[in-house]
Amino acid sequence: MDSKVMSKPELTRKLTFNNAVIEKIAGLVCRNVDGVLSLDGGMISELAGRFSKKTDPTKGIDAEVGEKQVALDMDATIEYGADARKIFDEICTRTQNAIKNYTGLDVVEINLNINDVLTKREWEQQSSSQKDELANTVHDERVK
Repeated sequence: MDSKVMSKPELTRKLTFNNAVIEKIAGLVCRNVDGVLSLDGGMISELAGRFSKKTDPTKGIDAEVGEKQVALDMDATIEYGADARKIFDEICTRTQNAIKNYTGLDVVEINLNINDVLTKREWEQQSSSQKDELANTVHDERVK
């Protein structure tokens, strides 16, 4: 009797992330850093934001996602009088931790461009119609 052993084919596995997913994680994390008033996109993003009910959490962030690593470019408006270096350090630490915890990817580069400084009062006047409800409701222990 000829006994043939049936072997299971080897499973090929690959987990990937769209750039927008990484941008969203970074955006939600950064908007909760003290001193960051907003992450800003280009003129088209700004105009689109004025007509939507919620701010796009990927606005002001560009991600390059590889198989194991991520690089991020961000534009931000910070609070007048805040220490930009401290804000940048906090953004780097929180973003690296969040992306690693959610995806397993390593953040190898973060470039932050501060494009404006405003007092909280000035910012609230400019953005009263487009408060960032989404970012203010995100509380997740994995991203601290």
